[in-house]
Amino acid sequence: MRQKESGRRVFLLGAAVALCTATPAQAGNQLDTGGLTFLDFATPDNGASFHRGDGMIAGGPNQVSSRVLGVETGKGLARIRFEQIRVTLAVPLGWQATEDWERGVAYSSDKRYRLVVWRVDFEFEGVKDAEHYASSKGGAIQSRRPAVKAQARKLGDGTYLVVFENVPKGQGDSEPRTVFDLVIPQPGNSKRGALLTLGVPASDAGRGIKLLALLKENMKMDW
Repeated sequence: MRQKESGRRVFLLGAAVALCTATPAQAGNQLDTGGLTFLDFATPDNGASFHRGDGMIAGGPNQVSSRVLGVETGKGLARIRFEQIRVTLAVPLGWQATEDWERGVAYSSDKRYRLVVWRVDFEFEGVKDAEHYASSKGGAIQSRRPAVKAQARKLGDGTYLVVFENVPKGQGDSEPRTVFDLVIPQPGNSKRGALLTLGVPASDAGRGIKLLALLKENMKMDW
């Protein structure tokens, strides 16, 4: 089924930019946890947070809490199933997770770290494949917000990392943000894929990209 119109489409209306060279802090062809684990981001509560509602998080009428498949206290994580988009993620204990018909959302208790996972139909979004999506989104956002700096690069496993720096702070944020997009092409089908987005405070960017590596390692897509 083709995706319905969504807010993501506006990001792809600008001109494409070439893939940029990564900064030294992000060099290499793969994400690296830097020795961190989910315990470095977790609040040890045995998974209690995932059973609490949060009326402060915006969502449509179909938003529901996501299913907890298991809690691994010793590893500081819970395995969460986003049923509507057929994705399983491990996220730190102490977080919360919800979903609606098109996306899964997870966020830390203080909401400084925010994660969204989507399915993407590249053709519907007006691009030909994952590489085109990554470069086009960066170019579009920079054309709308010149202060934002975007860099995209291909990783060794064929996924694409896009890093947005100096993203304006949102409501409740105390500083600008750094946002990481991981664009994942579907094996055997260049027209489809997934998008994993993690936003963190700019001062936490170094830790944020290590968390992204952990999320990627523990992500399972049912294509």
